[in-house]
Amino acid sequence: MYNKRVLITRIFPDIGAESLKAAGFSVTVWNNDRPMTQEELIEKSKHHDALFCTLTDKIDKKFLGECSHLDVISQFAVGYDNIDIPEASRLGIPVGFTPNAMNDATADVAFGLMIATSRKMFYLHKKIIDGGWGYFRPNANLGIELKNKTLGIYGLGRIGTEMAKRCKGAYNMKILYHNRKPNEKAEKELNARYVDFNTLLNQSDVISVHCSLNENTKGVFNKEAFSRMKPTSIFINTSRGGVHNERDLSEALNAGLIWGAGLDVTNPEPMQPDNPLLQMENVSVLPHIGSGTIEARNEMARLAAENIIEFYKNKHIPHIVNPDTLKNK
Repeated sequence: MYNKRVLITRIFPDIGAESLKAAGFSVTVWNNDRPMTQEELIEKSKHHDALFCTLTDKIDKKFLGECSHLDVISQFAVGYDNIDIPEASRLGIPVGFTPNAMNDATADVAFGLMIATSRKMFYLHKKIIDGGWGYFRPNANLGIELKNKTLGIYGLGRIGTEMAKRCKGAYNMKILYHNRKPNEKAEKELNARYVDFNTLLNQSDVISVHCSLNENTKGVFNKEAFSRMKPTSIFINTSRGGVHNERDLSEALNAGLIWGAGLDVTNPEPMQPDNPLLQMENVSVLPHIGSGTIEARNEMARLAAENIIEFYKNKHIPHIVNPDTLKNK
């Protein structure tokens, strides 16, 4: 129908490629069980009109300079910090993404990490494997309870709101949050209170990070920030590893500046198996699986394909990062 060629950079759920094929596109899927190198990605993209990519694909100035012919890029993710958006915009390349698809899946992981960390579940599971389940010791391996505690959300958007709902519903937690701007809907529905960053650090028993990674948030949870948190507090990050300084986090845990941490994202990724955080009893780490449900991944693939289909069909992208690029299409 469109005589357009789409490059899909991973083996994504079938619904994405099948939707594109059904709409008449010629689809090429990278079927290897490894990411393309940037050189491979550039070379293949040169022979396609649209790109269906994901977070680990490096869409930087170099890539965009050599593939400036692309009509559209659609990202299989809610984040897009792997893409040089200003450069794509300068070249007139619209960039789509897949918001909302993973709200529940990621909030579930944040909620699970909070519970697992508060009861040292990962550490105690490893003790059983290592033969360390011995006799009953009343004062050993004690966790902390979450009921009626204060949750601080850094980035109260769609996923942060779902995390807040879970914490309020399950544990009657008080909700504080820090955003670029107030979230009036969440304030009404959850009785959430907007506070400055310092108050969030000082008053929260659990801080859960749900912001995007940008120049303002990069490394914001550093030694200074951890030193302002309660020594009984838990730090949860399911957004991007670059939001926290991992060395500072490790030092804060060792020094007792905070009580525990639950991470679905690390800096760098993947985390090395000898990272000291993996051996701490009050730390829970997952390999960036926030969107890892059948439902979420299928919806992400569907939305990423829909962005491309709608662009060629109606010069419209339902979920777009840089809408100004569509003005002259």
